[in-house]
Amino acid sequence: MEKKAVAIFLKYMKLFHQERYALKMKNSNEGKSSLSRTGRKKTRRKHKKRTNRWSFILGLVIILGLLSFLFRKELMVLGFNMFLAPSVEKTLKHSYVPLKEDGQQKVENQSPFSLLLLGTDQRKNENGLSDSIIYTVIRPKDNKALFISIPRDSYTEIIGAEKIKGARKNTKINAAYSYGGPQMAVDTVENLLNEPVNYYATINFNGLVEVVDAVGGVELPVTKLLENKNPLHEKLRVEPNKPIYSGKEALMYVRYREDSDFNRTERQRIFLKAMLERMRKLNNLANIPKIIEMAGENFKTNMKPEFVLALAQQAILEGSSPAITSHMLQGEGRNTDQWYYILDEDDVKHTHDVIEQWLDPEATESELAATFNVE
Repeated sequence: MEKKAVAIFLKYMKLFHQERYALKMKNSNEGKSSLSRTGRKKTRRKHKKRTNRWSFILGLVIILGLLSFLFRKELMVLGFNMFLAPSVEKTLKHSYVPLKEDGQQKVENQSPFSLLLLGTDQRKNENGLSDSIIYTVIRPKDNKALFISIPRDSYTEIIGAEKIKGARKNTKINAAYSYGGPQMAVDTVENLLNEPVNYYATINFNGLVEVVDAVGGVELPVTKLLENKNPLHEKLRVEPNKPIYSGKEALMYVRYREDSDFNRTERQRIFLKAMLERMRKLNNLANIPKIIEMAGENFKTNMKPEFVLALAQQAILEGSSPAITSHMLQGEGRNTDQWYYILDEDDVKHTHDVIEQWLDPEATESELAATFNVE
């Protein structure tokens, strides 16, 4: 694509020179018969000055064009910092909600860090349930990310449940957010994986619809009809093979549940990756403040605005979406007093070891690649 753009540019420069030369010769021939020898000398000097001036301007344009081409990412960061960052930072301040332990956490620039992503169905006066739970490790320096999907029906100990009237100590993991918001969800996931959660980010599914529509929809690999037929489930229908899907369709895509937990969590990871790619496109950079403003009350995080902006700059400089390695905690469904997903203890232990490696700044690429399958 870049070679084609350069070829077109050179073609038009050649045509520009040909037209200027033809015009110059025409004017020169028309004036020769009516000018004296002295007049012709003056005319040639004027033409030479004009040619020199135009050559300088053309050279400057070419140099600036080459600099813009070679340093386009740096120029995009400069534009982001000058025009977008101030309004983004102002908006993010309203979404910043710290946790009780945040004062003790400090993640160095470019160091690996963990982020708990929570997709919720929160209503006005309640926390709601965390319908999507993804433990993420981001390695900014390597442009890599690890996604660990935790099925929402996973049976586990809910940390802090004893302090909540009517709360169950051991139940589905998505109840943690319902009982105690992001703090209890973070504490519970940390206990399950025996690994720290440096940051969390929640988005209400109502906000997801608006954000997807704000970037012009999202590309999703829907190859067959997705439709809930169980009368107890939310009605939804997603048609296959569409070039782009709206926010409402994307929400139905990630919430469809009538095939398997594995496929459902995989769709959530596919959606995240597709949105990262969509957001990275140049024509969406100017929409970033609008998108964040749309999220508004639907988005909460304990990442400080300056930290988020530094990540955004890094993403622009990378020029590509991160390489994603993903895994879903393994287990099996079981009916007791209700249906639960019973996690495999060996898989949970292996996942803990993988996270340890990904959080190690000294881990090599080959060590990371040997953990789970890379998408």
